[in-house]
Amino acid sequence: MDAEARPTLPPYEPRDPNLPAALDGIRIVDFSHFIAGPMCTMILADLGAEVIKIENAARGDDFRGFRPFLAGESTPYLWTNRNKMGIALDLSQAAAREIAVDLIRTADVLVENFSKGVMERFGLGFAAMRTINPRLIYCSVSAYGRDGAMSERLGFDPVVQAETGFMSLNGFDDQEGVRTGPAVMDISTGMMAAVAVLGAIVARQRSGKGQQVEVALYDTATLMLGFHAMNYLATGKNPTRFGNRSIDSVPTGVFNAADGALYIACANDRTYRRLVVDVFGRMDLAEHPDFVTNPSRVAHREELTEIIHKILASDSCENWAVKMQKAGVPAGVARTVEGAFNSAEMADRKIASSIPHPTAGEIPNIASPLILRGTPVVDPVAAPTLGQHTAHVLSRVLGYPGDRIDALAASGVIRK
Repeated sequence: MDAEARPTLPPYEPRDPNLPAALDGIRIVDFSHFIAGPMCTMILADLGAEVIKIENAARGDDFRGFRPFLAGESTPYLWTNRNKMGIALDLSQAAAREIAVDLIRTADVLVENFSKGVMERFGLGFAAMRTINPRLIYCSVSAYGRDGAMSERLGFDPVVQAETGFMSLNGFDDQEGVRTGPAVMDISTGMMAAVAVLGAIVARQRSGKGQQVEVALYDTATLMLGFHAMNYLATGKNPTRFGNRSIDSVPTGVFNAADGALYIACANDRTYRRLVVDVFGRMDLAEHPDFVTNPSRVAHREELTEIIHKILASDSCENWAVKMQKAGVPAGVARTVEGAFNSAEMADRKIASSIPHPTAGEIPNIASPLILRGTPVVDPVAAPTLGQHTAHVLSRVLGYPGDRIDALAASGVIRK
């Protein structure tokens, strides 16, 4: 990545060091890779859990191979592995599996997203691990669940978008459905897995027992259909694509101003009146029988859209957005990613910052969206390099002596 092309980011502002974190004292052994599992464990790490990420000693998480690279480190990998310690084991060797078992004995939570049967082949399945640690919460993230006819199928975010009908709702009605650019099903599945783990932690406080937790990409994708799924089940009417518009409220959608576009959302008659009277100064549009109610506006969508476009052409999208926001009309400029990260909104929320990295120097950081005033998320620490904390974990967590660690490294059981 061209360093000169990178945006300049402010340093991260540290949290109050006197405040505790929500998950202080919780240890998570993380066998997950790519996005969904690591997203789950990163959320838990941000909340203060100690996450020990176990990677393949030869190549690490396959996500490390995804471009672009920053000083040799994959930026997609950096994105989803913040606040974790990383160790590298060759689980094909019995000595490495012994290390994994030793860690699991000390753990509160195990998270994995291997294909069905992989953890069992390593001797690390739920049935075996619950015997050595009855308090263990064992979270499995998969594409189609661990049971049923589809349990052995490999899954991929856009494939699940297609299968569940999610893709059929995205795009314009005169074109084929499109997948989302970001991996929303992986991300949302990771979020759901974190919620499930937190629920199991609370349940363990009452029962003293751990449990198995499962979250599937397919199930989450069905949830992500939103109320459109419920509407279909209630009416039998198949929902279709409607682009940037709303099928229920007008004016809602993308509208062109003099220099660009903005998104306006008028979900009811009150908001519409604010738009046309308080922002546009057009009382005639508020009282016109074709536009006075939402059903009438839906029926005359094209006529009203043309009028609004003509009005908006007189000023910039940024100026219109400010006027609408002041009037209580939900509106925002339609920006690129670059435009968003250079916007006043992004700066106000302090989302992007710069944090240290052991080999890359400084790397970008995107703040956790979780805000807990009494137990704030922990200060961000960059994702580990491959095997960065192997010696530390084996020594400090498991109490292995230095000569044993050296011997394990020499035999290829670990990478440090």
